[in-house]
Amino acid sequence: MTLDKLDNPIGGVTPVSRRVMNLAHILRQNARRFPDRAAFVWRDLVLDWRTLDQRVSAMAKVLARHGAAKGTRILVHSSNCNEMFESMFATFRLGAVWVPTNFRLTPAEVVELARDSGAQLMLCHVDSVGHAAAVSQNVPSIGWVGKIGATSGPDALGTLLQAHLGENVEDCSVEYDDPCWFFFTSGTTGRSKGAVLTHGQMAFVITNHLSDLVPGINETDASLVVAPLSHGAGVHQLNQVARGAKTVLLSAERFDIDEAFALIARHKVTNLFTVPTILKMLAEHPAADKYDHSSLRTIIYAGAPMYREDQKFALRKFGKVLVQYFGLGEVTGNITVLPAVLHDADDHANSRFGTCGFERTGMQVSIQDEAGEEVQAGVTGEICVIGPAVFAGYYNNPEANAKAFRNGWFRTGDLGHMDTEGFVYITGRASDMYISGGSNIYPREIEEKILTHSAIAEVAVLGMPDKTWGEIGVAVCVLRAGEQAGEADMIAFLQDKMARYKMPKHFLFWDELPKSGYGKVPKRLIRERIEANGGLAGRA
Repeated sequence: MTLDKLDNPIGGVTPVSRRVMNLAHILRQNARRFPDRAAFVWRDLVLDWRTLDQRVSAMAKVLARHGAAKGTRILVHSSNCNEMFESMFATFRLGAVWVPTNFRLTPAEVVELARDSGAQLMLCHVDSVGHAAAVSQNVPSIGWVGKIGATSGPDALGTLLQAHLGENVEDCSVEYDDPCWFFFTSGTTGRSKGAVLTHGQMAFVITNHLSDLVPGINETDASLVVAPLSHGAGVHQLNQVARGAKTVLLSAERFDIDEAFALIARHKVTNLFTVPTILKMLAEHPAADKYDHSSLRTIIYAGAPMYREDQKFALRKFGKVLVQYFGLGEVTGNITVLPAVLHDADDHANSRFGTCGFERTGMQVSIQDEAGEEVQAGVTGEICVIGPAVFAGYYNNPEANAKAFRNGWFRTGDLGHMDTEGFVYITGRASDMYISGGSNIYPREIEEKILTHSAIAEVAVLGMPDKTWGEIGVAVCVLRAGEQAGEADMIAFLQDKMARYKMPKHFLFWDELPKSGYGKVPKRLIRERIEANGGLAGRA
């Protein structure tokens, strides 16, 4: 690049390189600065930064010996544990692509993700034997399956990496748009799609999260993980690693609230990331009054709306430490933020009822009509966003990309409005998606599985309000003539066809579904009929 190119007002600048920091470098930084400080705690295991960095290099060596290189997609199916956490950085260090799944998915669902991602290697928890077998038998591209959590055997990941401890692996050189993570989300059709996150994008996301969510954290902080590392919690822990803060895991998959509070007290936990359902459970549990949680400075919640009464209760229990954000996997949570200072336990004229906050640092939100034109303040439209946190697009899915972007704006599919001060309010959804316990549920995927039952002629699945989960799924079924089926039959039929969190909580059986003049089944009419019949209490 020459000076005349820089000074040329017409020709501009020709970029020479888009090289950026490999995300695994933040681990190496900590190993240099804080080698002996605790980095990671799980059960009786305590890893300092030096040891964690060495284990990541050893795991990278194991993966490389089985064919992993820059661009290799590595499927990871595991509940939270140290090897799950280490696999993220080992993958990044090689310039490969981390493809984590929700550990609650069924084997058939994981097979779909393996195929869609083009995964070439798999790391699978030893307890998920059926998942490993299903992928090995049905996805020819998978060349090797390593066993997370295994203590013996030829494919035990922990045993294999022990042989390479002390062998350094340099961070692979990467550019801004090089993918590092396929973040599996779902579109309005319900089929999972791999949102491509890149090294350059995620470096911005880490910086933004540190700025907007947990400003000022450092190596003396500690973060408790109460959600799967495969999704939002994994992004949150990257922020912690970036500042040398300690990560603490619960001992098991089951969410034990008493243990959570015990860990908060023991490790002086300063922050955690969760969803409204879990935050409500934490606030209302007796353990909140049994253990010292005064170290908590930040409780971040996202993924679903929170009832105002639940919000006020949590504020009175924990103090002014709540931070809310609105975002999607495609924007890595990076759309709006409602900081702790704007959370108030008392209702008054200046309270921000119902808002999800204002634009995140470096991000821009636009409320647009169906033509893509920005609407005036207070007018409802689709929430759209631009900025460095927006993903690179869906992997190998040009049709979904065409629908997701318009004039450079990412379309969230959520409806809302913005006030004159820039606060955003979510008022509805452009699709039928509903959120239960912080998880996005897409009815069409469930409806298609229900319709494979021989007794079901028609079905409609929708979300209904629920005090505990935010929303729950309700399936309204129409039986074929002469056929019989009940709620217990449907649950038994579906239990091995979908993850438990997707299972409708209620099954109703009607003679027919209400239809519009065009022959469609508006779920608004179904919801109105359920409510007219006394809600789910009058579900007969």
